[in-house]
Amino acid sequence: MTIIIKNKETLLFDDFKFKCSIGKKGFNKEKKEGDETTPKGLFDLGNIYYRADRVPKPDSKVKKIVIKKNMGWCDDSKSKYYNKIIKINKNLNIGYEKLFRKDSKYDYLILIKYNYKKIKKNKGSAIFLHLTKNYLPTKGCIALQKKDFLILCKLISKKTKIKIN
Repeated sequence: MTIIIKNKETLLFDDFKFKCSIGKKGFNKEKKEGDETTPKGLFDLGNIYYRADRVPKPDSKVKKIVIKKNMGWCDDSKSKYYNKIIKINKNLNIGYEKLFRKDSKYDYLILIKYNYKKIKKNKGSAIFLHLTKNYLPTKGCIALQKKDFLILCKLISKKTKIKIN
């Protein structure tokens, strides 16, 4: 089964239709780091990450990983860790997206494996399916309400792909 992002506010999966939000500047086949667009294409999904200090472990067949205080996702295209999960420490001198956030956006997230296997510098990083409360545009991710995210988690498997039109 494939998750389909039909337009800038609709996510379809099986018989389910969820409201979502995407990148502030829409979709883009030629995504670049920081351009605030959501990449077009067909992608695998990665693990589900969650904040065990705030939310219960999601019910899913997909592997689940607890987000720790020192976890980040490298968005520095000059780094050898570009578009990979990293451990944050005070000596780290690269750009990254902090996963352990004050807000609730990353209480649950699923990695979208965009620019992931053969990483190209500056083509975009840290593309996630994450939470939203108000459907404001993202920096390139896809955001869902928590209740919808948890329903989706129950439905997906390791073989599920996401098609972003």
